[in-house]
Amino acid sequence: MTGEWRNRPWWARLRLPVVVAAGSATAAVELGFLAVAAVALVASASGRRTTELTRRYAGQLVRLERRRLAGLLAADESPAAHGVSTRRQVGYLAARLLPGALGLLAYAVLGVGLVLAGIVLRAAVRGESSLLDALTQVAVGAVLLLLNVQAIASIAALDVRLARRLLRPGSRAELTRRVQELTTSRAAVIAAVDAERQRIERDLHDGLQQRLVALGMLLGRARRARDADRARALVDQAHEDLQRAVAELREVAWRVYPSALDASDLGEVLTMVARGSEVPVRVRCDLPLRPARQIETVLYFVACEALTNAVEHAAATLVTVEIGVREGWIRMRVHDDGVGGADLTGRGLSGLARRVAALDGRLGVTSPAGGPTTMLAELPCE
Repeated sequence: MTGEWRNRPWWARLRLPVVVAAGSATAAVELGFLAVAAVALVASASGRRTTELTRRYAGQLVRLERRRLAGLLAADESPAAHGVSTRRQVGYLAARLLPGALGLLAYAVLGVGLVLAGIVLRAAVRGESSLLDALTQVAVGAVLLLLNVQAIASIAALDVRLARRLLRPGSRAELTRRVQELTTSRAAVIAAVDAERQRIERDLHDGLQQRLVALGMLLGRARRARDADRARALVDQAHEDLQRAVAELREVAWRVYPSALDASDLGEVLTMVARGSEVPVRVRCDLPLRPARQIETVLYFVACEALTNAVEHAAATLVTVEIGVREGWIRMRVHDDGVGGADLTGRGLSGLARRVAALDGRLGVTSPAGGPTTMLAELPCE
C-alpha cells in the first residue's frame, strides 16, 4: 500500500492524515458501540432483539469505515462488506480500535511537538537560547516530525490491511456471489442471442427475402419479354439487384460471425469496416498482444453497433474508434459528433451491454441530447 500511495499525486497524499484523524474519531464511536453492545447482550433477556440491533448498527459503522477508506484506495480496491457475517463485522470494529488508538497517540505526540517548537521559537526570538541550541532543537524536531509522518502512514497501512483482511467475504459467500453472477450473465447472454436472432430474422425477411423475390420477378419478366433490348435491360437490373442482395447477405453473415477475424486482427477488420462506411471513421488500435477471440468478437460487435447508430440515427460527420490497454483492461472508446440522445434501453445497446457483461466487462454510454455520443467498453485482458 505504501508503494501505491507514493505513486499518487501530492494532493491525493494529503488525504492520508485526514483519513487517519477521522479513523481515530470513528474508533471512539466504535468503542462506545462495542461497550454498549456487550452490556446489552449480557443483561438483555431478549437476545434476538439485541442481536438484530447489533447487526444493524455494526453494518452502518462498517459502511462508514468503507467510505472513509475510499480516500486511501481507489474505488475498485475498497474492501466490500457484502456477504460478511455480523461476527466478522464486530471483530473488525474491535480490531480497528488499535489503529484508532495509535492514530490518537501520533497526533497527541505531534501536538506536543508543535507546542515545544513554539517554545523554542519564542526563546530564539527573545535571545534566550544560543544559535547552536536553536539549530540543535530544529534538527531534533525535524527528525521527530519525519518519524511522526511515517508513523501516520504506517497506521493508515495497518488500517487498510485490517479492512482487507476482515471485510472480505469468506470463500463460501464469494462462491455464492460468483454463482449468482454467472447465472445472471448466462440468462443475459441467452436474451442477447435471442434478440440478435430476431434481428437477423427481420433483416432476412424484410430485406434480403423481398429483394430475392423482386429478383425472381425481374428474371421472369426477362424470360417473357419478346424485345431483346427490353430483356437485356431487365437482366442488367436483375444483376444489380443480385449484387445488392449478396452485399446484404454478407452483412447479415458478419453479424452472425465475423469470419474476417480468422485472418486479420481487430484493428485491421475495423479498418475494413470503416472503408465501407458512409461517414468518415478513424480507427486507432494499440494492443501489444492480440486478445482472446471472444473478446475481439465482442469489441467488433460493439464498434459496428456504435457505427451503425452514428450513421443511421445520429447524423454524425466523424466517428473515432480508439482501442488500447490500461491497468489490465482492454478499453475501446467510440466517439461520434452526432446529435446524441441514444436510447440506452433499446435492443441494440442493451444487447451489447449483456454481451460485454458476460465476459466480466462493463459498457458505458454517454449521449446527451445534442451530442456528442461516447461509448466505452472495457474487458479484462485475461
